[in-house]
Parts: sequence; C-alpha cells; structure tokens
Amino acid sequence: MTTKGISLFSLAIALATPAIAQAQPTGAAANGAMRFDIAASDLRGALTEFSRVTGLQVVVAPSAVAGRRTAGVRGALTTRAALDQLLRGTSLVASMRGSVVVLKPAAKAPAPRPTTVATAPRPVAVAEAAPAYVQEQQAEEPATDIVVTGFRQSLTEAQRLKRGAVGAEDDIVATDIAAFPDLNLAESLQRVPGITITRDSGEGRQIALRGLGADFTRTQLNGMEVLGNTASGMDNRGGVSRSRSFDYSLFASELFNRVAVQKSYAAEQDEGGIAGTVQLTTARPFDYAGSKFVVSAKGQTNTNTSGVTPRIVALASTHSDTFGALVSVAYSQIRSNEYGYRNWGWGLTKYAAANIGPNIDADTRTKLLNGVWQSTAQSPSSWYTDRKRLGITGALQYRPSDKFKIDVDLLYGRLWDYRDDYALATAGANPLTGSSIGGTQIIQSAVIDGTNTLRAASFTGIDLRSEHHIVKNHTDFYQGVANAQWNPTENLTIHALGGYEQSDFGQPVFDKVFMEAKNTAFSFDMRPTIPVNTYGISLTDPNNWQLQRLDVQENKITNSYANGKLDAAYKLNDALTFKAGGEYKHFINSGYTWVNKVFHNTPTLTTVPNDLKNTVGVDTLLQYIVGNVDGIYALIGDKRNLTAANLQAGSDYRVDEQTWAGFAQVDLDTTVGGMRLRANAGLRYYSTDLTSSGHLATGAGFVPVSIETNSSGWLPAANVALDVAKDVVVRLSASRNVNRPGLGDLAAAGSITTRPNGGSLSLGNPFLKPYKATSVEGSVEWYMDAHGFASVGFFYKNMDSFITTATTTMPYGQTGLPLSLLIQGQDASTPYDVSQPVNGPGAKIKGIEVAFQHDFTFLPGPLKHLGVVANGTWFDGERTAIYGTGASRATRILPLDALSKWAFNATLYYENKLWGVRVSDAYRSEYLTGIGTAITNSGSGIRGTNNVDFQAHVNIRPGIRLIAEGINLTNEPIRQFDSIDAYRPDVYTTSGRTFTFGFSAEF
Repeated sequence: MTTKGISLFSLAIALATPAIAQAQPTGAAANGAMRFDIAASDLRGALTEFSRVTGLQVVVAPSAVAGRRTAGVRGALTTRAALDQLLRGTSLVASMRGSVVVLKPAAKAPAPRPTTVATAPRPVAVAEAAPAYVQEQQAEEPATDIVVTGFRQSLTEAQRLKRGAVGAEDDIVATDIAAFPDLNLAESLQRVPGITITRDSGEGRQIALRGLGADFTRTQLNGMEVLGNTASGMDNRGGVSRSRSFDYSLFASELFNRVAVQKSYAAEQDEGGIAGTVQLTTARPFDYAGSKFVVSAKGQTNTNTSGVTPRIVALASTHSDTFGALVSVAYSQIRSNEYGYRNWGWGLTKYAAANIGPNIDADTRTKLLNGVWQSTAQSPSSWYTDRKRLGITGALQYRPSDKFKIDVDLLYGRLWDYRDDYALATAGANPLTGSSIGGTQIIQSAVIDGTNTLRAASFTGIDLRSEHHIVKNHTDFYQGVANAQWNPTENLTIHALGGYEQSDFGQPVFDKVFMEAKNTAFSFDMRPTIPVNTYGISLTDPNNWQLQRLDVQENKITNSYANGKLDAAYKLNDALTFKAGGEYKHFINSGYTWVNKVFHNTPTLTTVPNDLKNTVGVDTLLQYIVGNVDGIYALIGDKRNLTAANLQAGSDYRVDEQTWAGFAQVDLDTTVGGMRLRANAGLRYYSTDLTSSGHLATGAGFVPVSIETNSSGWLPAANVALDVAKDVVVRLSASRNVNRPGLGDLAAAGSITTRPNGGSLSLGNPFLKPYKATSVEGSVEWYMDAHGFASVGFFYKNMDSFITTATTTMPYGQTGLPLSLLIQGQDASTPYDVSQPVNGPGAKIKGIEVAFQHDFTFLPGPLKHLGVVANGTWFDGERTAIYGTGASRATRILPLDALSKWAFNATLYYENKLWGVRVSDAYRSEYLTGIGTAITNSGSGIRGTNNVDFQAHVNIRPGIRLIAEGINLTNEPIRQFDSIDAYRPDVYTTSGRTFTFGFSAEF
C-alpha cells in the first residue's frame, strides 16, 4: 500500500463527514439549476466533465471507477440531482463537502465522523466559475484522523482556485485570512508570493507586488477599483497620503472571504495596475448552505503601551431558494507607540569660519568650509497612536431562476486615528538644520569619513527645540455596487455592473507646541546602530524651556469613483467563447491643506508657567520637557480652527479623470494531444480625459490654472495554461498594460515646506505621460493531489518610460514665488530644494518566484498533522534618477522604489482535531523609497526586515474555539537611511509586540 494512497483515502473519508466551518457550494452550483450535457460514456471521463462544468473537485479511487460506465445526464438540474443521475447504476455514492465531492462504493460502512470546529469568523467561499479537476485515490484504507477542515481546507481551496485560473494567480480564502495573526489585510497579503508590505505605527500599510510599488498595483473591491487615504504620523514616511495606492490599514481582514492576486493581465480586465490586480471580495448569503451566525471577540495589547483593547467580529446570514441577505461587522481598537531615533534627513552643510572651533585640525576645517553631509535635527522621537477601525458589509442576492441573478454589495469603513507625538531636535534659533551654519553654533570636534559624511561631532552654542504634537483624523469609506447576470439563451451570458464609492479623509486637529532651550552644549554619534546624543543641560528641568512656536494644520482629501460596465460572453461551441464589453469610469481626487504658524520667540522666547510643561507621556529613548498643547493654546490665544484664508500654497489641487474603454476577447478550453488547453487572447482600447486644476508657480507667484490632456491606447493580451500532465500545469502570458501617473505628480499645483535656514518646493506636472509596459511571464506548477503544490515562475516587464523626479537646489528668489510665503528669518537668498516629476528613460524589471505548500500526511503518528507553506522571490529592476537641471544635471541608475531583491515567507503549521498552532515568518531585503536629494546622496530607503508571528487555538467544543496570537514577536526595528553609498541613518524605531487572546463561535 503506497503512502500516497493512504493519505488520499484519509482525505476522502474526512471530507465525506459533516463539518461546521467549511466552504459550501455557491448558489449556482448548490441552490439553482445548471445546464448539463454529458453523454453516455466511461464514468471516469464523465466525472471529469462534471467537475469542469460545476467547478467541483471530485475525489475517487481508480478501482472504484475502473470499468464502470454512466448513462450520462442532460438538462437543467441542480448539482446534486445531476450527480445522482450520473452515478445511477454505478454502485457509487457521493458525499459533498463544500467544493469537494468524495465518491466511494455504496457497500462501504460509513466512516467515523471526526469532530470539526469553526475555524474562523467566516467560512470559505467557493468561486462559481472556477474550473476544477478530478483527484483519484490510489487505494482504500481505514480512515485516520487527518483533519482537512480549518486551515488545511483553506489552503486546499486556495490551491484549487490557483490551478483553475488561466493566468498567474494566487488566492487567499476566508479561513486563511481570518486565521492568520493579522491586524489588517496588508499583513494577510504579505504571505502571497511576490508581495511585500510597508509598515507604520506597528501595522502593515501598503503593498508592493513583484517589486513595483503601491501605485502600480490596482486594488478592486467587489469588482470596482478602490482608493482610500490615511496618514502617517512621521514626516519621513510622507505624512498625509494622497496617492493612487490603496492603504490596506483601512480595513480589517475579517471583512473579506476571498482575495485573488491576479499577476497576469487579460483584455477583459480593467486597464491599469502594471504590477497586477488585487481582487477583494466580501461575503454573500449564498456562500453558505443555510442560515449562519458567527461571532468572534478578542482582547489585544501591545508591549509599548498599556491596557487591553477589543477586536470584535460578527456575521449573520440567511437565504431562501431565491433571496438572501447578509450583514457583517468588524470593530477593533489598538494602541501602539513607535519610538526611537530620527533624523529629518541629510544635507550638504557649509560652516562659516567663525563657527569652527580652534581644536579642529586643518584638513577637517577645509572640509567643513567646503561642505559636509550632515544629519538634520538628530531627534529622539515617539509616535503614540490610538487607532479604531470599524467595517460594516451588507449583501443582498436575488436569484429567481437559473437564467438571472443580481447581487448588491454595500460596504462602510471608518478608521479613526488619535496621535500623541513627541520629538527633541537641534532646531531652535541656532540649529543644526539647513545648508549653512552661521549663528552661535561652534563645532568643537568632528569625525568625517571617506564619503564626506559627518558621523560624529560635538558643539557649543546650540539651541534645542522640543515638540508636542496632537493629531485627530479619520477616513470614511463608502461603496455600493450591483452585479447582474442574465442568460437569455443557453449560449449567451450578459453581465452588468454599476457602482459608486467615496473616500473622505479629514484631519481637523493637527496642533503643535514647540518649546526652546537656549545655548547648550550638544554632541551626536551616528556610528552605533541607534545613534547617541549627549546634552549640556538638564532636559527635564522646566526652567530651561520656554515657548518658541505654535503650529496648526487641517487636511481634507476626497476620492469619488463611479463605474459602469456591460459585457457579454457567447459560447461559439464547446471549446470557444467570445467576449466583448464596454466600460465607463469617472474618478475625482480633491483636497487641501490649511496651515497657521506663529512664532513666539521675537524678540525673546515667550515665558509660560511651569505647570504647562511636562515630560514625554509615552515610552521614549530619553525624557525631556514638552509643552501642554491644550493649556498653552488656551494661555496664548492662537486660533486652532482654521479657514480657507489659511490655505497652504499649492495644496488645493483637483484631478478629474474620465475613461471610456472597450474590449474583445476569445476564450479557449479544449484538449490537444490528450492535454487540456485553456487560453484567452484579446485587445482592449482605452481613452482617458484628464483635467488637472490648481495653482502653478509663475513669476507673479501662484496663479489659478486648469489643464486638460488626453491619453489613449490599445492593450493586447494573451494567456495560456496547458496541463502537460495530470498534475502539471504550464502557463505563459504576454500583455501590454498602462499605469496612470500618481495624483500628486499630475497636480497643476505646487506645495512649499519651510524649515529653519531652508525649505523645499514640490511642483506637479499635468503633462506627464502614463507608464506603459510590455510584460512576458510563465510558470510551471506541480499539484500533489490535494496535499500541496510546488511552482516556479518568471516574469519580465519593460516600461517605455518611467516618471522620475528632477531635483535641484536654488535660492528661493529664483523660484518666482512671493516672499510672503517664507517664514521668519528667511529671504530671497534662502536655499530651497525644488523638485518636479518628469518622464524619464524607461525602466525594466524581472523576477523569479518559487512557492511550495504541503501537508505532511505521509509522516508517522502525530507528525502527520504538520504542514508548511513557503515562498521566495528574487527581483531585479532599475530606472534612471535625475538630479539638478541645466549644466548641473546628473543622472544615475538606481533600483526601483519598493523593490526588495530578495523576499521570503514561510508558515509552519500543526493542526489536529483538538488544537493547532502556526508560526509565520516574513522577510524582505532592503529597498528604496526615493531617489534622494543629490547625486552624492542618492537613494533613500529602508533596511531589510524580518517579522515573526504566531497563532494557536484550542477547540473547546464543536463550533467554539479559544485563540491566542502574537504579532512581531522579535520587535523588529524599522531602519531608514539616506544614500545607498554611505548609508546615512535616518530612522531607527520599534513598535513593540502585539498579543491577542479570545474566542470564535459559529452557529
């Protein structure tokens, strides 16, 4: 008896028994009739056709079907009725569990019924149209206690969906999503081959797919493209997000029952997303066999904060034969505190002769006079976040017959952030910021390395500045979408989609208090992993600190998106289907920033009472005095509620896009030389009208402007999947796709950022051309029955042009902007960094993906409950960065932003009837986040990270389990840097370990 046979028969017996939290056939396959036309034939071939038509997986021993024939089945029947008719007279009986059908001889005694339990707040949903396959058992043995419910079943379902796709695709199904120890959807997605994520405030935030950043990945929710903006508390990570990239921290992972990552492109898909498309699907009532109620409640805590916060999920669903309704709610609160050391960046800084101390040697003095790369601000900082997340989904389904159905999906999401941030910096009136040192600052010692980087130094005459920052913001997301399908004839299917969504980001509170301590000694050393500062005064003595400045800011961003689609599929014959359709999309992004900065240090610092001063209220590298925000604003009387009169120059831009698109595609499903061949080939045309309005910089300052442009093109695509053997699939794809420029890049606007002794000006460019890429990819996938698979794939993308930022430094007076935009102490000679996006030379990216998944059912004893999921990727891609303009222009080849050359994910799991545990590891190597500020400071980025999580559960009774989870067990730091040559440290922070404990129940 072979090991393979034992494991397969064990799988069949387990699947044949009742389970509580597993996939149920979808409405078309389980509750409505389908059209069958299977002729009298050999039973094995008939079962293969039945599997292909219904999308169900059939598990059967070869000996059970050998020599048997069937009279076939014809007509409109339910799946169960068709199967019974197909098996009539064969002496076989069928057991159906979700998407799996197990056949065995009728004379066999029923197998023992293993205990199964709820595995997650949501059962698995089965895609109705996904192709399936027949699995054959090699032998029949008594049943064992191999558990195929829960996590194992979710992996089996994901494997089935992956195998059934024509192009390259990876899937996560509901038990997989909810059972992973994840705070949000980004952290679930990081386990998919080719996906890496960025983190902020202890959570995953945005994804990169196949080495391309978040702007290159299209995210669709229930068939519609989705955008949503949030904010980071840290300036080094961009502050408020206003981009095309979707922020996955907006939604809890429990809201979704399937995520499909489509890496190949087909003409029937929306244009966009050169990296690929992430399809998010919420639950619907016909996903379940009958009425369903699920509840999950957990408490969670973080080692960098105190207290326990809730994480609650509930779902209720019911349906009749024709109508169903579902509602689900997910609410969570989590507190985090990311703290550590931060530089504001690195700049080329020149010292005046009077600011160089007598103990500096001649060679070092010359370097300081000519300019050295020096860190800015040298700041111990903390970012405390109290985040609440609410998600509500609703679904209505109406299926009066097998010829018509309509699904309506509704979703509301809200994310609240309360932030309490602290920083201490050398940024007073005599700071270590800007491009020149010319006040009371005296450098007394210096360590300058071979990259002209000031790694360590000591000073006198430094003015320190502390910062206390309170932020309140929220994001509201609304979506309503209806999908209708009509089959007017047996061969014709018509599909229509209509939907609208809106995302509103508001940040009504962004209030800062700056305190200043005068004339102190200070030193820094950037050489340790965590840089070290020393100070010449007591930082916690309130008498050393008085008020310097008060800042207020308000932000608003709105995205709206309307979408309409109409397409049809006509089955020409058993092998060929012709598809065609059209689409209209209207997207609008608008927003503004209001600011008010008031200095209170002229002619001297403003005195405030000591009872309005306190030390840092959260974990920090060291303690120092900060101002009480509410108390000091009340004392001073500065306004905290702003109006349009406080508009930040260039922030009030609007991007309006209207797109018409159409496609034609032919699908093929046939047999060639005994091998199943599936393919599609098609052509898509799109035309986008862009209106960008805002304010542009001119010689007279910022003036209103509106610019209209158009982009259009033809996008061919072809995908082939060939079953070269019973268990081996070979795929090959080629396509042309487009990616629209970032919203900020297209803005007919400019934004100005001021800082002591300098600042920066960022301008948009509405005349940018879209990214266009030609892609080729392929893979070989080996499916080891239902126990796992192994695959290796490759891809290559060639972009015609790649948008890059041209940056130069010039005196403010040369920008043509009014001097009224400057802050105290600046004039026309103050140097500003001016940047603008341009269409640069093209870019190329290539990569290899390897994945492996297997249940270790062949091992003896308890070891048979082990399993592993692992994948690794290698990517290589580059683009041309541009620095300066005119005679000072320089270029350099750099890796693409967000591209980690190496990435690895692995989950080792153990699961039996009573308990289970999983440990997951996610590694990504270093990657860039920008091109840097100059050719000698090129490439800013984040060092490699390795995150370890775990989940464990105990089944206390059928349907109820206790769950414990741990996230970021090693308290992995985030380390940002400037310059891929010199590795000048920018950020070193940790966000703590998160632990949750609770239960889930299903009825």
